[in-house]
Parts: sequence; structure tokens; C-alpha cells
Amino acid sequence: MQTVALVALVSAGQQDPAPEADDVTAGPWGLLVFLLLIAATVVLMFSFVKQLRKTERARKAGVFGPVEPEDDDQPPVTPGADAPGSRTPSD
Repeated sequence: MQTVALVALVSAGQQDPAPEADDVTAGPWGLLVFLLLIAATVVLMFSFVKQLRKTERARKAGVFGPVEPEDDDQPPVTPGADAPGSRTPSD
């Protein structure tokens, strides 16, 4: 018990002072990580667009089943909205 108290007293007198606001910076490693995250985001966005285009081509080719004609006159149906002909749980 005396050893713990002695260590606490010795370490209390040797604490490092808090750094100034100008002393703490991200530095070159922080910049590198930030740029790599941006690059990864751009790569993922291009990949996502490529996959969407590939999926649209497959849909038009009928891979996912019969192709429904596109009506540009009707507004898009939002999921969960009451669409004509939709069934409710009470039906």
C-alpha cells in the first residue's frame, strides 16, 4: 500500500503540461488518410454507377423476369404508398 502511495506522489509531480492548440496538428499522416478516404469514396461511387448500369441493362434484357413497359406519364411509385391494385393486410 505504501508503494502505491509513493508512486502516486512521484508521478503527480512529473505530469506533462497540456499542449497548446498550435502544437497539436494532424500532420502529413492525417492528410494522407484524408486523401485516401476521398479516393476510396470516388472509386466506390464509380463502381456503384457501373453496377447500376449493368443492372439496368440486365433488367431490359429480361434477366429479372418480364419487362414492364415504362410509362413516363405516371409519377414514380414510392415503396409503401397505396398504389392502384395494391392489397392491404385487411384484404
